[in-house]
Amino acid sequence: MTPILPGATIGLLGGGQLGRMTALAARVLGYGVRALDPDPFCAARAVSDEVLTAPFDDEDAVIRLARGADVLMPEIEQISTRGMARAAEIVPVRPGAAVLEIVQDRARQKEWLRGHGFPVGPYETVSTPDEFVRAVRALTGASIAKVAAGGYDGRGQASVLDPLHAEEAWRAIGGRRCVVEQRLSLAMELSVCVARRPSGAHAVYPVSLNQHEQQVLAWAVLPAPISPELARQARALAVDIALTLQVEGLLVVELFVTSDGGLLVNELAPRPHNTFHSTELACATSQFEQAVRAICDLPLGDTTAARPAAIVNLFGDLWLSDRAPPFDEALAVRGTRLHLYGKRARPGRKMGHLVAVGETPDAAVAAVHEAHRRLLGHEPSAEELGATARLRAGNDPEDNE
Repeated sequence: MTPILPGATIGLLGGGQLGRMTALAARVLGYGVRALDPDPFCAARAVSDEVLTAPFDDEDAVIRLARGADVLMPEIEQISTRGMARAAEIVPVRPGAAVLEIVQDRARQKEWLRGHGFPVGPYETVSTPDEFVRAVRALTGASIAKVAAGGYDGRGQASVLDPLHAEEAWRAIGGRRCVVEQRLSLAMELSVCVARRPSGAHAVYPVSLNQHEQQVLAWAVLPAPISPELARQARALAVDIALTLQVEGLLVVELFVTSDGGLLVNELAPRPHNTFHSTELACATSQFEQAVRAICDLPLGDTTAARPAAIVNLFGDLWLSDRAPPFDEALAVRGTRLHLYGKRARPGRKMGHLVAVGETPDAAVAAVHEAHRRLLGHEPSAEELGATARLRAGNDPEDNE
């Protein structure tokens, strides 16, 4: 493999906040950046040399991006895999279309995981109302329906308490092909980020502990305050998946830890991830710089957590009051940093995050929540942590984290 050295141009398939932060890391390393996004005012525009405004499924636009770049990288799953496959005839595309083909469809992803012997919870894939009702009956207790394609951050999902509510849940997700999962008793949710070079070397970050409110990430801390054995198992499982999938770039593996200690795979994300934004302060090499190194086949950076760090997501509701958010008060908390994405505010939209360091994971969590409290001017409600604001947000691809 020949490394793609600084001075080359990286093409980003997607210009949301993940693309913006990856572009910033690429620029520090000396790369040029072009991006493709349907939003002419996307978050990556301000830090890119050029943005092609086109839908994610526009194959010809993907080809145009490839002709002006030395390597392409998807930062969102909704990219045309046909376009990616065609682009790969021009420049390397990392991760490639084969990986996106599996990951962008929840049913295919589950089937791939189960077929390769990776642990997943009980589920059924359904395409009709009758199949949906039968699946709910077959899965004991409550379940949750998730559309196979296009759903994320809790969108395109519906809880099903019992078979009597099955038809209502089917309508709630738009009567679309979906995966019906048995609702599990969970002790915690974790994630692991693995980087892999095309030449084969890989690196893995410490485990992140994540707190969701109705399927939207509210906060996360790295390294997770868990037992060394659980951390070892989680990291080993994520590495095994990344190597089996032969990812070139990043792969984040979201994991469930059940109340009886079982470890199950929830979802895969072949890109930077919201739960690892804290690597910018915790680790020598952030996930964004690591993504650039990996797709360009450069030596991977150090993933050791030099100090614990925690994040809290900031949503658009914060900007909709009569007063400007008091960022100065939040930044007065020792060890705290603010990262805003340059997006237009609307209810439920991810606008940025706070990150704080501490001597321990608990101290980092306490610091970032204190900064968040000062920003809000009161203790955060569930909605301000993202629990229900998403219901008003609509379908915002940039929030796909």
